[in-house]
Amino acid sequence: MAEEARSAPEIVAQQLTQDEPAYRALADRLRAAPPPSVVTIARGSSDHAAAYLAYLVMTQLGCPVASLPPSVVTLYRAPLRLPGALAVAVSQSGQSPDVVSALGACGAAGAVTAALVNQPGSPLEQAAASTLPLRAGPERSVAATKSFIASLSAMARLVACWREDAALGDALRALPDALSAAAEVDVSPLVGALAGEERLLVLGRGPGFSIALETALKFKETCALHAEAFTVAEVQHGPMALIDERFPLLIFAPRGPAQAGLVQVAEGFRGQGAKVILVGPAGLPGVDLAVPGSPHELLDPLCQIQAFYLAAASLAEARGLDPDAPRRLKKVTKTL
Repeated sequence: MAEEARSAPEIVAQQLTQDEPAYRALADRLRAAPPPSVVTIARGSSDHAAAYLAYLVMTQLGCPVASLPPSVVTLYRAPLRLPGALAVAVSQSGQSPDVVSALGACGAAGAVTAALVNQPGSPLEQAAASTLPLRAGPERSVAATKSFIASLSAMARLVACWREDAALGDALRALPDALSAAAEVDVSPLVGALAGEERLLVLGRGPGFSIALETALKFKETCALHAEAFTVAEVQHGPMALIDERFPLLIFAPRGPAQAGLVQVAEGFRGQGAKVILVGPAGLPGVDLAVPGSPHELLDPLCQIQAFYLAAASLAEARGLDPDAPRRLKKVTKTL
């Protein structure tokens, strides 16, 4: 797991040099006929990545995005109506029958279909009108790491092309160096704080909420640690009743409009006696795990999850577990 996480900067650098015609063609089509809405189709880590795409598309392009549960198609046979919409499926393996079926149904319902997939020649690629390869290479770790980061970088690249955002495009070209710097962060404060814990909440907001979701999953997968993710807004609608003295909270605070509120929530929970671990750029008030900033605030979540993946691998070992052999899990999960 740690080895593959450390390969992410090189993976992203290689990804950015390939498939430009595919990105341009899809972006040109979306500009020529702007979709009224976007639906995403994914499971697990890929679904968490899709949450990042949703925030980028909604905040940068003003287009509403919804996550489509595959069972709506495979079990409930819903009569979808998606004329002119964009349907994006995200998968490492491209083999899950429900994701493939759902994307095909979206195409039949009138949507433009696209797949972000890591496995060349997979059933998902064959079902999509457009494919944006992740180019992460074979993933040996059961817990996805490099393919998640590659998914986020591909999504940011698509949005940069779609919006013709030169600043974001330039920032993406500088991203591999920022990821390399994030991979060298001292993660021992996080490992030491959570080595003996059995539960925690992970908080984020906006584009950073996707990495809160992914982090909570990795805690469960690799560390046998019960973690749940919430936005800082939703945690105040009930879940905060769980928080008592010394209750652990991991809060991701990338740059952007949500950062001030995240810092304020962290300070508030600290004042109540909770054990707060705040992740953000150096110099952020109250930061516990300082991660170097990215070349663009929308890319900060990629650097923060890069650092976290290495922390998760170390934390699993500190808890006497093998992060490469999570209980009851296998690499490819095929759901219906």
